[in-house]
Amino acid sequence: MTELARDPLPLRGRVALVTGASRRAGIGYATCRRLAAYGASVYVHHYSPHDAEQPWGADDVTAVVDGVRAVASAPVAHGSVDLAAPDGPAALVDAVVAALGAPDIVVCNQALSGSDGPLSSQTAAMLDAHWAVNARASILLARAFAALGRPGRLVFLTSGQNEGPMPNEVAYAASKGALWSVTATLADELAAQGITVNTVNPGPVDTGYASDETRAAVATRFPGGRWAEPDDPARLITWLTTDEASWITGQVLNTEGGFRR
Repeated sequence: MTELARDPLPLRGRVALVTGASRRAGIGYATCRRLAAYGASVYVHHYSPHDAEQPWGADDVTAVVDGVRAVASAPVAHGSVDLAAPDGPAALVDAVVAALGAPDIVVCNQALSGSDGPLSSQTAAMLDAHWAVNARASILLARAFAALGRPGRLVFLTSGQNEGPMPNEVAYAASKGALWSVTATLADELAAQGITVNTVNPGPVDTGYASDETRAAVATRFPGGRWAEPDDPARLITWLTTDEASWITGQVLNTEGGFRR
């Protein structure tokens, strides 16, 4: 008979890696906190140099990690790795193994954003930079995760490029679209190993990057009149890593709150 009662700590005893968790305003941070609150040991990956180059700036990494530890019942570790480097993804998985043990969960939240443009401004270097961080690093993280030979949960984050246009974000849309496209293929390849592969499109999330004018204009496109908060997609991402989602793989799930394009 199926047990219907829910374990308050459904990820107890599991190890989770979340990439791109450098800012307390971000989806990665919210996901780390959810995973920790569900009982997982969490490895917080951060790479502040990216944020330091953006208008929103870098956060205090110590405060980020402390915020995760505040809700954790299991160990929390962290480290900085440049995932644009070809050997970065494998090095990061090795660091997780050394700090917490082999991961059972990998959430690829890292992204290069804020340095894109329309077609007329695209260069080979711009396209390659976005591909390296947004697509190549995620696929190589999947490879390193699978090489451990264990079952688990792999979650990619994409964007809304398959739901409608993303003006002035050609390189970003192309690289994030690659993750959307490869989800079913990786899910099929890794199914026999017991790894589920799913991708989440969080829709517009208020992570502090939008101007007041943009924030107000976009809010009117949601039936609820507000942007998503980071914990909105984090709840779905975290649920996909639990046993309750064990029968879900190869899917791209939108959590956009009814956003009207």
